[in-house]
Amino acid sequence: MKRIDGRAKDQLRPVEIIPNINRFAEGSCLIKCGNTQVYITASVENRVPPHVPANEGWVTAEYNMLPRANRDRSRRDVSKLKLSGRSAEIQRLIGRSLRAAVDLKKLPGYQITIDCDVLQGDGGTRTASVTGGFVALALACRTLHKNGWIKENPIIHNVAAVSAGIVDNALLLDLRYEEDSNAMVDLNCVMTEEGKLIEIQGTGEGRPFDVEEQQKLVRYCAKGIGELIELQNRVLAEAER
Repeated sequence: MKRIDGRAKDQLRPVEIIPNINRFAEGSCLIKCGNTQVYITASVENRVPPHVPANEGWVTAEYNMLPRANRDRSRRDVSKLKLSGRSAEIQRLIGRSLRAAVDLKKLPGYQITIDCDVLQGDGGTRTASVTGGFVALALACRTLHKNGWIKENPIIHNVAAVSAGIVDNALLLDLRYEEDSNAMVDLNCVMTEEGKLIEIQGTGEGRPFDVEEQQKLVRYCAKGIGELIELQNRVLAEAER
């Protein structure tokens, strides 16, 4: 099938990550994946939740769709007096993914909160939040280390994420909204720079999919994530100059 924007089946949308977008946060960036835009900050606090073992740190995340991030205005979660189920699920995914990027024992007594606010949604907001969230997290860890608040940089590897799916029986990488909303199969992958899986979420709402299709979608994701991690590293290197 021919894609709406003319991309190859295994091709990412244009991606841009602008670091240090917030002058107050210890780490921040704006990530643009096609028409999806997510504003991300990483905030450091000298405290951890009660469940965290002594002499360890914590990384958590919050996720929010701004009212006009979509085609129609959505109500703010605060106006509903509770977090939507979708937002809660996504922020847990982001938190789990980014905790896998750090050695929490090298972050003793500190919590880093990654706030992901979707300015504009066109598919892939959760995966963009993970990919950009890593950049904000890495910048915050760099700040902690440079200021002498921690002895070592706790980042152990890059983490990035991307979506893939099956639309009209065609396997595609990095679905935009029109593709995602018509997908028979929707899959999200989170991986390290070595191509190792941290999390995979796959749903066959339109039809069941077999292991061979799943593996091909994961290979598409591995290709895309490799490109995203190259971009992360370029952005972080330029931000240090």
